Amino acid sequence: MTTIKRLFDFPKYQLEKYNLEAALVTKYDGQWKATSAKDFVDKANKISRGLLELGVQPNDKIAIISTNNRTEWNIVDIGVMQLGAQDVPIYPTISEDDYQYVLNHSESKYCFVSDQEVYDKVMAIKDQVPSLKDVYSFDDIEGAKSWREVLKLGESDVRQAEVETLMSKVDENDLATLIYTSGTTGRPKGVMLSHKNISSNAIHSSTRLPLHEGQAKALSFLPVCHIYERMLQYMYMYNGVSVYFAESIETISDNLKEIKPDVMSAVPRLLEKVYDKIIAKGADLTGIKKNLFFWAVELGLKYEPYGQNGAWYEFKLKIARKLIFSKWQEALGGNLKVIASGSAALQSRLARVFNAADIRVMEGYGLTETSPVVAVNDLRNNGFKIGTVGKPIPETQVKIAEDGEILVRGPQVMIGYYKNKEKTDEVIKNEYFHTGDIGEVDSEGFLRITDRKKEMFKTSGGKYIAPQVIENMMKQSRFIEQIMVIGDGEKMPAALIQPNFEFIEEWTKRKNISYSNHEDLVNKSELIDRIQEEVDFHNQKFGKWEKIKKFELTKDIWSVEDGHLTPTMKIKRREIKAKYIDLYEKIYGHRPN
Repeated sequence: MTTIKRLFDFPKYQLEKYNLEAALVTKYDGQWKATSAKDFVDKANKISRGLLELGVQPNDKIAIISTNNRTEWNIVDIGVMQLGAQDVPIYPTISEDDYQYVLNHSESKYCFVSDQEVYDKVMAIKDQVPSLKDVYSFDDIEGAKSWREVLKLGESDVRQAEVETLMSKVDENDLATLIYTSGTTGRPKGVMLSHKNISSNAIHSSTRLPLHEGQAKALSFLPVCHIYERMLQYMYMYNGVSVYFAESIETISDNLKEIKPDVMSAVPRLLEKVYDKIIAKGADLTGIKKNLFFWAVELGLKYEPYGQNGAWYEFKLKIARKLIFSKWQEALGGNLKVIASGSAALQSRLARVFNAADIRVMEGYGLTETSPVVAVNDLRNNGFKIGTVGKPIPETQVKIAEDGEILVRGPQVMIGYYKNKEKTDEVIKNEYFHTGDIGEVDSEGFLRITDRKKEMFKTSGGKYIAPQVIENMMKQSRFIEQIMVIGDGEKMPAALIQPNFEFIEEWTKRKNISYSNHEDLVNKSELIDRIQEEVDFHNQKFGKWEKIKKFELTKDIWSVEDGHLTPTMKIKRREIKAKYIDLYEKIYGHRPN
């Protein structure tokens, strides 16, 4: 049996141990097409041989940019790394300017793209990237070279011995990939992750995966260019899990019903949207059905694991699961054993209500720089506590600095930032990675994240404000889609709010409020007053100095494309502040200092 030391050992291990008929499954022209574990390994070898024909050498960089997750991505990923070269996954939605920066900074030799849109963006800046020799596409695009040309170049196994030699020279501590962080400020930094960083994280994270080996299906849709979803793919290979790639974010609901997965990953924003849609459907019910629905929801919002609420609560929960929550499970395919939630803070109410519904949402914590998992909840062995991100995974040490910052040491901590020793030395000190997050470890060993160190600010009165805590509370309102707390150096905290236009459209119909567009809508006194009620209600949970005193509504929907959010759906504070500088001035009577 192959011993896993390098990332390209995972497919071979999967082939030897499970020999899956459906290792990777992608939908083409309306049909799910499976690639077996054997085909996966064979095609990765062809890519390696094809790249050798193109002159690729150890430590060359190969970029991969894909709009959606797909089988081809994984094959190229393994094919590149087998040569001792490194791949550079790039977020498809970043600007052409950022494409140019990343491709130049990494000195990428070749680039694989998924489709016409990405191809056009790369070709628009190709002349400004001297290192870039050629671009290959997964989709058939007129005038573009196909990735199949590289497969064809490697069809003959004459150079396989050369591939094997190069593989044998790759050490587990060697660089495997460069992942450019989407960053909420400034230029993206290239995070250098070794084979050991990611492989150890996949193996240790799998101790928290409650599935039978070789008998499960995963739905993959979070961007595989992000280390979170990518590490999970290796973890799935290690556990013999068949990976089905969702067609797009819009088709997830249909894909869940088609595939009936046992496991998937999610970001809190998606879970918030799922919950809001479920509640909206419940609100449309009438009579006893409606009463029963909201009785179950209220019950779910009080959920505590391990029967902590007592026998009477557990009895009622059993009834709620049978009558109401079973339908929620069916909507998600009916087989889900676990949803791994990461990349941002999960509201406790969502953890409660989904777990009450027997939909096991397990929150974890990590960063690109930690490959990514540091800690994760697990329902087994009393390893689950709501409001925490679970206990650290094996071989991971977490300590809290005097100022509350979370420090991490373990095999998953990155090599450093590419071509940036100064920034590396700022965050790695005495073998500990300084996360920039504030948190605490309780007496049972559970880690709790309280805020981002860099996002905390002081009002002019000298009071500290932790914006994420306030934002998470306010986002529980069905009227509020996104919110950013402001007030650094000001006399009071305030907020910029993007209303939940989808829900508010229904609300305006019920209230007979007419409007012509979003700009007109956000100036309606009825809506402003109603959102004020929501803000006032949630303000009750905070100290006097933390309460949101004023807010302004934005007419835009905050999106990745328009620069409000990072690709992992975190708000870009500096950009949002700059975009809505007039609203800031309206609140405080002056522009930011």
